[in-house]
Amino acid sequence: MKMEIEEVLNGETRIYLLPFAEFDPHLYLDRLSAIEIERFFQFKHVKRKQEFVATRLLKHSIFGFSHIHYNAVGAPFMEDAGFISISHGSNLVGISVNQRYATGLDLELIRDKAQRIHAKFLNPNEQNQFDVASQWEMTACWSAKETLYKLAGRKEIDFKKELLLSKNKSAAWKGEIVNPTARLSTELTIFEKYNHVVTFNSSPIVSI
Repeated sequence: MKMEIEEVLNGETRIYLLPFAEFDPHLYLDRLSAIEIERFFQFKHVKRKQEFVATRLLKHSIFGFSHIHYNAVGAPFMEDAGFISISHGSNLVGISVNQRYATGLDLELIRDKAQRIHAKFLNPNEQNQFDVASQWEMTACWSAKETLYKLAGRKEIDFKKELLLSKNKSAAWKGEIVNPTARLSTELTIFEKYNHVVTFNSSPIVSI
């Protein structure tokens, strides 16, 4: 597998992207740690194994063999590495890193799926703001809500009522997280790479 890593710097956030073609993930076990190898064999599908290996190879290129931990809601973190977020799309994996505030990253292949089901995750106000006939924009909306979900810090979330979007400009949207005890806000930056929508929060999460 070719290791052609692209680094994108936006403000205080660095995003590392690794596209890959189909490969035999078993050929790379010698580049994984013992803990990673144990987890590797818990996956049944070759696609998931490829994503796991590609993510670890990307992580090793950034941080070395420092271990990725997961908190109670499944969010990744690394000791002494700042805040990180991990995402994978179709033959693409990515890691975002921010030393100062929590980061959320999402990669979504641009296709018609989000457009077809937009009413399931966009509320009426959002459907009026965004172009529901646009495959790209609906993919971006879904990616933006996935990014907010990662930042919310809990699992039971209503995407239509508790993860809210509004459009500021084409490359910077506002996202809100409605938690039981607080309403939070952040700026979202969205761009396209490798036929994927790439979304991350480009500002800290603040209470409103």
